[in-house]
Amino acid sequence: MTGLHQPWRAALAALLLLSGPSAAEEKKDAAVRSSTSSAVRAEKDDVTYRQLETFARVLSYVENNYVEGPDQERLIYGAIQGMLDTLDPHTVFMPPEVFREMKIDTSGEWGGLGIEIARKNDRIVVVAPIDDTPAARAGIKAGDELVGIDGESTRGMDVGRAMQKMRGPAGGRVLLSILRHGFSAPREIAIIRDHIRIVSVESELYGGFGHIKVKNFQERTDLYLRKELDRLRGLNGGKELRGVVLDLRNNPGGLLDQAVAVSDRFLPGNLPIVSTRGRDGRNSTEERSKDRDTEKNYPLVVLVNAGSASASEIVAGALQDHGRATVLGTQTFGKGSVQTVIELEDGSGLKLTIARYYTPKGRSIQERGITPDYVVPDEPGGKPGRETPREKDLQRHFRAESTATSESSSSAPRGLPENLAPWDATAALKDYPLKVALEYLNGLSAVSGRPPARAEGR
Repeated sequence: MTGLHQPWRAALAALLLLSGPSAAEEKKDAAVRSSTSSAVRAEKDDVTYRQLETFARVLSYVENNYVEGPDQERLIYGAIQGMLDTLDPHTVFMPPEVFREMKIDTSGEWGGLGIEIARKNDRIVVVAPIDDTPAARAGIKAGDELVGIDGESTRGMDVGRAMQKMRGPAGGRVLLSILRHGFSAPREIAIIRDHIRIVSVESELYGGFGHIKVKNFQERTDLYLRKELDRLRGLNGGKELRGVVLDLRNNPGGLLDQAVAVSDRFLPGNLPIVSTRGRDGRNSTEERSKDRDTEKNYPLVVLVNAGSASASEIVAGALQDHGRATVLGTQTFGKGSVQTVIELEDGSGLKLTIARYYTPKGRSIQERGITPDYVVPDEPGGKPGRETPREKDLQRHFRAESTATSESSSSAPRGLPENLAPWDATAALKDYPLKVALEYLNGLSAVSGRPPARAEGR
């Protein structure tokens, strides 16, 4: 057997250098650090060096002796992916082609089906189909298990690979094998890719009340929200709206800055919106509202469900904590972690979990989600949410933190509001949660114009 090829020597040297500065700093600071701390650090560096040496040795054996010439890029990417698979499900490595598509997502245009997916154990499950996309029109539902894509089993497949198989030019056909609660066997659904253009904000007017649907948080979402609010006021004869339903159902999240901006639009100035806390105090921030472009203090309802995740939960939690909105629907997804995206030299990308986020009252929604003030099922008399995947179901997810604030916020929500009454403006609505939300606002308007006070801690 021969020694390491030059590229691997260079790669190993670069890896070893990552621990070098820490060791050097340890020596410089030895005078002010305890001998115990120095010994622990030195031992840790030594262990890291030996592990990297083992990795390089295995790599050398494979490269020089494997029965067929291995693909060097696949070897390295596979090693990176294997390393990240020991961390939480939202820390992922993206090869160049997957990373390019991820960047396209935030702009709101790509070719594909319109499905948000996650990995649950070794299976791929649907978090939510995006409204008005081929997946939604084909009847794909949150909680569906994606058994196969174009005849290839998804068992053990990573999310990036599954997304890549579903993406592609508009007009292409994708065959999905779907297993759903109540199905005796997987069913195949053929879906034609479309050029997905996500209009992130849409709205309608019902008797002076606005219904604003925010589908995801991408670039310019807050700008679109402002335009839709102004459009609704125009439809309302130039008068101020009687109230608004902010619909975040099946909104999987997106850009943090847009979640902050949307929350800010409904809050007066200098109030906390969200805070983040990383390891050892790093990546700790607090975002606060600004005293400009704030909407009037009309009644506000936020609609959520199990497909409301991440940025959606930031908005719902901020408006709920400050008593600005009443939250209706079902328990949200429960993703309370913050990721940063790092572009690497070869065009690949790393999405790395760096912190947890907290609502203004210090609640961590990780694993728990946002509890609505009133539980509203999808259908009249229905159960509050069928079995749909949530953060707590994902492999290697962070456990919920046990804090007094989080515990006090987990009390049981109330049932349907008491002031519901039939209303002509919603008589034809088939969307039951939206119907309830609008009738709730209309009932408030008839009584006092403001939501009743909620229980403390919610």
